[in-house]
Amino acid sequence: MADYIEIPTEAGTFDALSAGAEGDRPVLLLHGFPEAAIEWREQLNVLGGAGCHAVAPDQRGYSPGVRPQEVFEYRQEALVSDVLAIADRLGWQRFDLVGHDWGAAIAWAVAAAHPDRIRTLTAVSVPHLDAFGRALREDEDQQRRSEYMQVFRRTGSDKLLLEDDARRLRRLYEHKIPETHIEEYVQRFSEPGALDAALNWYRAAKFADPIGQVRVPTLYVWSTEDPALGSTAALACGEHVTGPYRFEMFEEISHWVPEEAAEELTRVLLEHLIAHQDT
Repeated sequence: MADYIEIPTEAGTFDALSAGAEGDRPVLLLHGFPEAAIEWREQLNVLGGAGCHAVAPDQRGYSPGVRPQEVFEYRQEALVSDVLAIADRLGWQRFDLVGHDWGAAIAWAVAAAHPDRIRTLTAVSVPHLDAFGRALREDEDQQRRSEYMQVFRRTGSDKLLLEDDARRLRRLYEHKIPETHIEEYVQRFSEPGALDAALNWYRAAKFADPIGQVRVPTLYVWSTEDPALGSTAALACGEHVTGPYRFEMFEEISHWVPEEAAEELTRVLLEHLIAHQDT
């Protein structure tokens, strides 16, 4: 079972879940929206028993101890800095990085900018940000899929998602993940300022600025029934990776891969880590 830990940094104190022994192979897992570190419970338990020290933090805005109010404090540079600060505090010079949804977006940026720190990258759902940015500009299908972002960026969108017993927030999960997780997410985001802070990731986002090539060994997982992310950017993802690249397509799976397809994702993740254990 994963243990609760706190990770103090200059930005504030991050809540996190940790499994495995200190000194084992370090693996950092970044959650997406609207979730938290608990989305990685299955992966944490398996990794912790497979010779890894796996840590999943509640990221900026999700941890009460790191919840700034200003939108600019959620820019990509700050989120990337958080990842490195967490790793530094854990004493990790190099580590394996795993991300889903927004966690994947930031993981891509970290791997592109700091390849010396990353042993391997595993990105789930969100493709390389340059491929995604191009699809947003040129692909009508992806533009339609991403229209929800404009709603999330509006002031008051947190209240819209939480009204009527969080009816719209609950609908986002599509009944694809454990009900206990949904209830925990709703409880967390019902805390004053919590959902608004998480939505600041959307408000601060800029997909026009290229992040560049990723040179580290990379696994990218995309699911065919993901309503937010179409095939155009997913299939182009490998064009932006110069290191060893593996693409996995999960059939009949929605956006919530770590929870909906936990066993399958954990299997390919372990295969990727083992394949590059000497990197």
